[in-house]
Amino acid sequence: MTNEAMILDPRVNAFRPDLADASLQVVVKAERYVEPMPRQCVRSVVPLLAEPKPDARRISEIRYGEFLKVVEERADGFAWVQNCSDHYVGYIKNDGALSEEIASLSNRIIVLHAFVYAEPDIKAPVLDRLTLGSFVRVGREVGNFIELANGGYIFARQVAPTELSIMPDYVFTAGRMLGVPYLWGGRTPLGLDCSGLVQLVLDMAGYEVPRDSDQQREAFGQPLPALWTDVVWKRGDIVFFSGHVGIMTGYDHIIHASAHDMFVVAEPLANVVERGNAIIAMGRP
Repeated sequence: MTNEAMILDPRVNAFRPDLADASLQVVVKAERYVEPMPRQCVRSVVPLLAEPKPDARRISEIRYGEFLKVVEERADGFAWVQNCSDHYVGYIKNDGALSEEIASLSNRIIVLHAFVYAEPDIKAPVLDRLTLGSFVRVGREVGNFIELANGGYIFARQVAPTELSIMPDYVFTAGRMLGVPYLWGGRTPLGLDCSGLVQLVLDMAGYEVPRDSDQQREAFGQPLPALWTDVVWKRGDIVFFSGHVGIMTGYDHIIHASAHDMFVVAEPLANVVERGNAIIAMGRP
C-alpha cells in the first residue's frame, strides 16, 4: 500500500490488500483491481456489515432505492459494496436485496414508514415497509394507491416527486423521530444512531452529509467561538461531541439519538455535557 493509501479512509474507499476499486489504482496497491458493478437496493433496509459474516457488527444501512457499487460478489452470498449516497463501504448479505435493473429516482417516501401492499387495499397482505427518504419508481395510480415499478402498492399521499420531497426544516424533521429506538449503524426511522439521525434529517432538507459524526464535523464543523456555556446557541446548530452529534432545538435543548436513553430524545444540552460529553465543535450544513 502506498503512502497515499495510508491517508485514504477505508470507510469511504473500497480497497483491501487483495482487491480494490479500479478507480483507486493510482493511489493504492492491491493484488487485483475491478470495475464495480452498479446495483440498486430493492429491500426496505439492508444492514451494512463490517465483515462478511452473519454475526458481524452493523456499521450502516442501505435503504430501498439507493444505488450501490458492488466490488465483490462472494460464493457465500455476501457482497462487498459501496453506497453511492454517502460512499460508505461494507458487506451485505445479497439474498435478493440488489437488482441489476436501475430505476430512476423519481419519487421519495415522505412519511416515517410506508407499507407496501400486495393489492391496492389497506386490508391486503403487507409485502414490505419502506422508510422516510427511500427512493421509489412509481407506475399507475389505482384509487388512493400508486403501483410500484418493482411490485406492490403504496398509499399515494405517502410519496412525492423527488424534487418536491425536500423538508427544509430539519429540526422539525428531527422532532418527528422522537422515540425512535437507538440502533448502532441505523439510519432509518426503524432505528437510528446519532450521526444517522443527523444524516437523515439533513438529507431530507437537501444536503449531502457524510455518514459518521467525525466525517460530519470535518465537513461543516467549526471550533467553538467561546466556552460552550457562553455560546448563543440557535435552533438548527449542529453540536459535535467526541464521538457524538446532535441538533439544537433552541438556545438550551438538543435532540439526539442517545445511547444513554436508547432512543431519540430532546433534553437540555447541559444534561448531555454533565454525563461527560465534551463539546468540541459546532456548525451548520
